[in-house]
Amino acid sequence: QAQLIESGGGWVQPGGSLRLSCAASGSIVRVNDVAWYRQAPGKQRELVASITSGGRLDYVGSVRGRFTISRDSASKSVSLQMNSLKPEDTAVYYCNAEGTSYDGRQFSTSTYWGQGIQVTVSS
Repeated sequence: QAQLIESGGGWVQPGGSLRLSCAASGSIVRVNDVAWYRQAPGKQRELVASITSGGRLDYVGSVRGRFTISRDSASKSVSLQMNSLKPEDTAVYYCNAEGTSYDGRQFSTSTYWGQGIQVTVSS
């Protein structure tokens, strides 16, 4: 089964750091464009950071300079290093990726979402 598996969330005090990871598994053979989204209680899901297959980076203004997205194509994984965390960063974070899968007969491209992982920043 093709899926994205997230890890690394949790609780941290303001000013602390966390590193989120997203790994493609199952029949996904290649991860193309990838993004991290987040959704805080009562708010819409927002794009936090993205990285294309060519390495182009983009960040929402509120995290620029604090968060860093990176990828390891060999392991089909993407990370989000989050530094200088603030209470307003508290949310469920989701990994989103365009992935190519192979079912033994043909290749296909689909968009996948991780299950979501909680990040809580509070004192």
